[in-house]
Amino acid sequence: MNRGLVLFAIGLVFGGGLGFAIAAGNGVTFDGHDHGDAGHEAGANADAHADLHNDPRELPAVDAPEVTLDLSADPVAGYNLRVRTRNFTFAPQSASLADVAGEGHAHVYVNDVKLARLYGEWMHIDHLPTGEVTVKVTLTGNDHRPLAVAGQPIIAETRLIVE
Repeated sequence: MNRGLVLFAIGLVFGGGLGFAIAAGNGVTFDGHDHGDAGHEAGANADAHADLHNDPRELPAVDAPEVTLDLSADPVAGYNLRVRTRNFTFAPQSASLADVAGEGHAHVYVNDVKLARLYGEWMHIDHLPTGEVTVKVTLTGNDHRPLAVAGQPIIAETRLIVE
């Protein structure tokens, strides 16, 4: 093996180890961050984006979207959430783009805290807190505005006791 390559590999190992040791000594952690976090809003227009969630898009009652949900314990761990819609199409390719009637995505909440965006019918929830838990799904347009009919948001929810 080429001596230069061996020295490079040794330097890489020791340099990486030294870098991690220095970082750990200065309190740096390598946790990363979670884009599913309810408070995660990136960019300069985060406040404008958050305001959209408070300004529902009012729809006529005729042919308005509908949503139902089923929540069942997963045989291994967690829960499986199934969301069914009528007069509504999940459109992940159009998220954050112009609103189109009858399409968008859903927001999933656990005890009124946003867990995730939902772009399809199924979702696995790894963990629910113990006690009485409310799981709620709201339909939103591509522009993230909640959909509503006669001032009522289009939602489905269920309650369960988690031990």
